[in-house]
Amino acid sequence: MSAIIIYVTSPSNEISKSLAKKLLEKKLAACVNIFPEISSVFSWEGEIKRESESLMMIKSSQSLFEELKEVVKLNHPYKVPEIIATPIVDGDKEYLDWLKNSLKKEEANVY
Repeated sequence: MSAIIIYVTSPSNEISKSLAKKLLEKKLAACVNIFPEISSVFSWEGEIKRESESLMMIKSSQSLFEELKEVVKLNHPYKVPEIIATPIVDGDKEYLDWLKNSLKKEEANVY
């Protein structure tokens, strides 16, 4: 099992806060940092788009990723939401212990 950071963008800070609350209540995330306004430039349906978005940085575990992804997709307004994960390769032991203990109890080893 490994600790991960999942990045999810949304169209507003309010939507990010609502998604974060759902993930925390279900213990699929230990912490969600929300960057209320970022500038995104991306290709969508053959056009270059520029939008203001909110960015969530979600701390969780690899074994919970699929369930977390489904919760985000069910509650997200985008047709194709950004849901990407990257591993946490190292960190402070006390922080990683806290992360592990904040998630669903079936998590035996997050790092």
